[in-house]
Amino acid sequence: MDLGLAGKVALVAAGSKGLGRAVAEELAAEGATVAICARGQAAIDETVTAMSERGPRALGITSDVSVPGEPERVVAETLRVFGRIDILVTNSGGPKAGRVESLAAEDWDAATRILLSSVVGFVRAALPGMRERRWGRILNITSIAAKQPIDGLVLSNSLRMAVIAYARTLANEVATDGITVNNLLPGYTRTERVVDLAEQMAVTGGITPAEFIGRWEAEIPMHRIGEPREFAAAAAFLASERASYITGQSLAIDGGWIRALM
Repeated sequence: MDLGLAGKVALVAAGSKGLGRAVAEELAAEGATVAICARGQAAIDETVTAMSERGPRALGITSDVSVPGEPERVVAETLRVFGRIDILVTNSGGPKAGRVESLAAEDWDAATRILLSSVVGFVRAALPGMRERRWGRILNITSIAAKQPIDGLVLSNSLRMAVIAYARTLANEVATDGITVNNLLPGYTRTERVVDLAEQMAVTGGITPAEFIGRWEAEIPMHRIGEPREFAAAAAFLASERASYITGQSLAIDGGWIRALM
């Protein structure tokens, strides 16, 4: 299937590792020119090299998107180098784990900056160009926690739902401009973030990380955690010409973990 991504320009946040990298590489393989941002220069350089071998020119930008003004700077640098942004994929690391009573006000502030404020900053900076060209794709990588809360992750449960509400409102406002806005809700997927989370939770539960991952797999109808490439394939489709009538949706890529009907 031709996704119509050749010649498009994509910006993928947190694109040097995990799901962000998988999406960036998939878009590059489909012919898109891709810019990524992340905090670590070494990981950025390695990812840019890998993408350049699979597709058109790639750009890496060092940035911590939890810092106010950084999402806007990343967008400005991408526009300076490539001239436009057709596809925006917002993404970030997750906030700290913890139960309600264990989290301080500064934890909530930090989580808000990285999960919600970064999305708003990216969109505000990239949206005018999309509206001018009357074409755009905005994808927000959130979490299954937005639909079915996960114990011990109150920050993620709360603020990822805020991103979905923001995106749903935005989708209505830009629908007539040829811009779609959708959310991708990854389930338990084999990334460094999930492995780290399993290690943290395993310590609390007095078991090994492998045993803790086994508990997750037992809850998933497919009885396995996902692979980043499976997630990236869904992202590429929603970013494509073929997905032009899909907007305002939150797609779970979770092996059936979410039990809700809708």
